[in-house]
Amino acid sequence: MPTYSALTTLPGEEPAQGLAAALEDLDDAPLGVGVFEIEDGSGLWEVGAYFEEAPDDIVLMILAEAWGAKPFAVSELPEIDWVAKVRRELSPVEAGRFFVFGSHDADKVPEGRIALQIEATVAFGTGHHGTTLGCLRAFDRLFDEGFRPANVADIGCGTAVLAMAAAAVLPEARVIASDIDRVAVDVAEANVAINGLAGRVECLEAAGFEHAVLHDAAPFDLVFANILKGPLIELAPSMAAHLGTGGIAILSGLLVVQAESIIDAYVAAGFTLLSREDIGEWCTLVLRRN
Repeated sequence: MPTYSALTTLPGEEPAQGLAAALEDLDDAPLGVGVFEIEDGSGLWEVGAYFEEAPDDIVLMILAEAWGAKPFAVSELPEIDWVAKVRRELSPVEAGRFFVFGSHDADKVPEGRIALQIEATVAFGTGHHGTTLGCLRAFDRLFDEGFRPANVADIGCGTAVLAMAAAAVLPEARVIASDIDRVAVDVAEANVAINGLAGRVECLEAAGFEHAVLHDAAPFDLVFANILKGPLIELAPSMAAHLGTGGIAILSGLLVVQAESIIDAYVAAGFTLLSREDIGEWCTLVLRRN
């Protein structure tokens, strides 16, 4: 049975959250509602709702006008097995010594590479996106330069591919992977087991560093944070507090146009920029705590 999406944009988080709440209160409530900041510096937010039946156009028009949003764009969504589709279309990813693949490409792993199996699921981080790829490349370069962190955290870990990359080449290191989303933590734990790294990567549900295990494990030598611009900026003081002197932060999840504001926030928090790599519209930053 098809479902229907209704999407709109409007300026500001507060009215966007208000519109989302109004959608959730409808008599014919949607299956789900999402609110996202459009990361292009425009200040616009996207509100999306998904319905089992075609939504009432008049109700949507009234809500859009009431909250100062653009008219909703309503689309019928065909039934698609997205996981199967992604599995068919995703090819292996090479990032230096790392080779990220799905089970359907297990026969393509080259000799001498660090193979990381990641299944297409509901969590982010297959290695194909410019952000994850950039983080893997940055870590690979640091490793080539002799960097051997003993204490590693992957904040906002998604599939935990970055944490697993660290654990795979740093057998003596402590590696913690955390995510704010319980589903992502479950996916991370499954991937850790699939890759034979059970007991090597500790998976936690946490927002940023807000977990007793992360507090107790600090200071870290290396922290990955592949999240978004807003959370990255908010995380800067806490990142400085949880990284040891000389510790490295590998940051991504940000657009090229957002890089300078992230750099400014981390320089203000006591970091020095070591390198950056732009892959398409996405940017990865490597910073050292002073």
